[in-house]
Amino acid sequence: MALTSGSTAPEEVAAVDSGTRSPSEWSTRRAAARVAGLAVAVSCLVATPGVASAAPRNPSDAQLSAAQQAKADAAARVGEITAQLAQARADADAAHQAALMALQDYEDKQAAYETAQAAADVAAAAAAQAAADLARGRQDVVAFARASYMRGNTAPGLAALLSAGGPAEMVQRAALLESAGVHKADVVVELAVLEEQAGTADRAAEQAVEEAAGIRAEAEALLVHAQSQEVSARAQADAIDAQEDSLQAELQQAQEILYGLEGARAAAQQEAARQAAAAAAVAARPAPPTTSTPSAPAPQQPTPGSVAGPPSSSAAQTAISAARSQLGVAYSWGGGGSSGPSYGIAPDSQVFGFDCSGLTQYAYARAGIAIGGTSRDQWWLNRNERVSVADLQPGDLLFWGSDRSDYMSITHVAIYIGNGQMIEAPDRGKNVTVAGARTGSSTYFGAVRPSA
Repeated sequence: MALTSGSTAPEEVAAVDSGTRSPSEWSTRRAAARVAGLAVAVSCLVATPGVASAAPRNPSDAQLSAAQQAKADAAARVGEITAQLAQARADADAAHQAALMALQDYEDKQAAYETAQAAADVAAAAAAQAAADLARGRQDVVAFARASYMRGNTAPGLAALLSAGGPAEMVQRAALLESAGVHKADVVVELAVLEEQAGTADRAAEQAVEEAAGIRAEAEALLVHAQSQEVSARAQADAIDAQEDSLQAELQQAQEILYGLEGARAAAQQEAARQAAAAAAVAARPAPPTTSTPSAPAPQQPTPGSVAGPPSSSAAQTAISAARSQLGVAYSWGGGGSSGPSYGIAPDSQVFGFDCSGLTQYAYARAGIAIGGTSRDQWWLNRNERVSVADLQPGDLLFWGSDRSDYMSITHVAIYIGNGQMIEAPDRGKNVTVAGARTGSSTYFGAVRPSA
């Protein structure tokens, strides 16, 4: 089966049904046709069920030789393409790891957008308050002007004094005009301040909205990139699995045909020997030899995993108990969080479950501890509580990444439960499960011990 475009696998792996095929593919098809022909030949040599006393037919040397050659050819093709498939699978795995890192980039940017949006909301509220204050200031100016007019203080100062009815009224008007002038200056200054504050608040609100919109656009672009990488990685992996299955099926069919022909010849030889012995001992024919079939060994019962005792009041045991409660829940890319499982991000938007960091975040949220949303956040927030492999304790978080010197390369996290085991949300198509702690892996990054 062809790999998707963009794969770096060899041409034999990436050939597509477009009218042109690689020499390797044509060889595979010719070999499959030969195997099919041999299968027909074998079916003619095997006695049909229900036909009594049919003597086994002895396959010819040519048929046996052809079956042996078909098996050898199939095995050779499996061997030839194994290295190519291994490289293609490594490329697909690398693409999947890149997609996981891109997903965390998106989640980080999405968190930054939410923070920026909250700041924009605060700025908008401040701008609204400044506008309200400015409106009240303008109302104060209008009220002052109206009151001055009603008191006659809006006339020019000299006219107001000359129109006084006497010395006492003149003194009173002079005092009023002086007071009105001071008050007028205060009102004008206050209004100017309010107008400046309102303008500043409006500009801050507009800038905050623009920043939030820019961050949101970046988050959306990162999400599209992450989704594209994950879809491509899954397509590559599926194509490799299909080709491996096809090759193994061809080899298995060739082996079954060869074994069938060899069995037919052995049966024919045994029958011929039996008939010769019967003819030589007409009077006292020996009883036919019986062959005992070795009894199949009794199936081994799986060794049960370690069973946790009653959960203690400690945060670690609470987290482990919470993680155990989710065993069997589906893996969902970008799914789950502190509140529990959820639908993931496309291509897992229809899968309800957890990704690796969603599971550990949920487990520790049940213990009242916020450890961060992504696997690299969970490392960074708890980096001061690092733990060596020799000192691992139940509840510790285990991490894997491509570069031990850079925590940004972390792509997977699990929760250690003791006895060399951990609980993890492994990968697509799988469920939350108990697995061996892969601390000896070349991609093992380290461990931390979360605390409140």
